[in-house]
Amino acid sequence: MPLSFADTLVVGISTRALFDLEAENKLFQEQGIVEYRKYQKDREGIILEKGTGFYLVNALLNLNSLAPQGTRLVEVIVMSRNSPETGIRVLNSIKYYGLDITRSAFTGGESLYDYIEAFDVDLFLSKDEVDVQKIIDSGIAAAALIYEPPQGFIPETTTVRIAFDADAVVFSDDSEQIYKAEGIEAFHENESTNSIVPLNEGPYAKLLKTLSKIQRKMETGVELSPLRIAIVTARNSPSHMRVLNTLREWDVYVDEAFFLGGLSKDKVLKAFKAHIFFDDQDTHLIPAKSVVPSAKVPYRSTSPLFVKNDELTIIDPEVLNKREIKKISSSSK
Repeated sequence: MPLSFADTLVVGISTRALFDLEAENKLFQEQGIVEYRKYQKDREGIILEKGTGFYLVNALLNLNSLAPQGTRLVEVIVMSRNSPETGIRVLNSIKYYGLDITRSAFTGGESLYDYIEAFDVDLFLSKDEVDVQKIIDSGIAAAALIYEPPQGFIPETTTVRIAFDADAVVFSDDSEQIYKAEGIEAFHENESTNSIVPLNEGPYAKLLKTLSKIQRKMETGVELSPLRIAIVTARNSPSHMRVLNTLREWDVYVDEAFFLGGLSKDKVLKAFKAHIFFDDQDTHLIPAKSVVPSAKVPYRSTSPLFVKNDELTIIDPEVLNKREIKKISSSSK
């Protein structure tokens, strides 16, 4: 009988998200596949540095020690467009760090999107915008674009700490659309009026529910589980109650919730010691990525909030506190 991951959290992670392969990727882009193959083969014995997603993967895999006997709570699949030959250095690095990863997919340049369902992936972490956007649009899994790792990050070793933004991540972007189109007063009025009406599911709703189920499977019980979940949102009173009522309706337990009302999220995330933070907006992610591993959740391409590639919104960290946003079209690059 084939193995089933039905009761397991499956994380697919690209090699560039797991390890620091930026120099290698630059070489590939500038000099091509032949030089890249030679470079990787000559360095198969040189261990790769840890990437942004390493700390989350390592912490999640450690949860398997608390699984009921004969079961696994978490499975990690390394997924790469490398060929099997150029992937040897990655496999050597996995072994060196003692990561309990036994499954991998090397597609030799083909898109990883086509293999997400084949491996029953619940969460996919990558630096490839095309693959991540396809996954978000399809709704087959949660997916995010990994940012560069924070300098000097020291991970918590006894727990796994995952922080989520609320709107457009755990929940749909319906309420955020009201805020963007009609302003904060209309947003608060809508959320107060519908405080007992559950929010629609967003791209990370299924993942959050899966994490909550894992908490319940542990011998520690939900309240003492080493898997800690936080909601870190710009919402505040009176819009906070709809979030809490929705989580209760979903039967999801979160350990911590922060309703910041526009305050910067980075200090809270640093105090929480997040292994990963998921958000949809660069406004929050740029400060956050300097203190904790962070990843961007893109909008569905059918959403009114989706920004096309020919009009990029770039937030300058030097003027972030002044809320100045520069919009640059592709023609001005």
